[in-house]
Amino acid sequence: MAEKGYCVKCKASKEMVDAQEVTMKNGRKAMKGKCPDCSTGMYKILGKK
Repeated sequence: MAEKGYCVKCKASKEMVDAQEVTMKNGRKAMKGKCPDCSTGMYKILGKK
């Protein structure tokens, strides 16, 4: 399943390309990927699990 995120440049919610789960400095998990249309970096903070 592809992760959805918000592209700030396109101002729309889209599915991320090359999405990968990362851990931020504060220990929270996030998904990091790229916009399929403009290749801008997208970031989505995940819930605590």
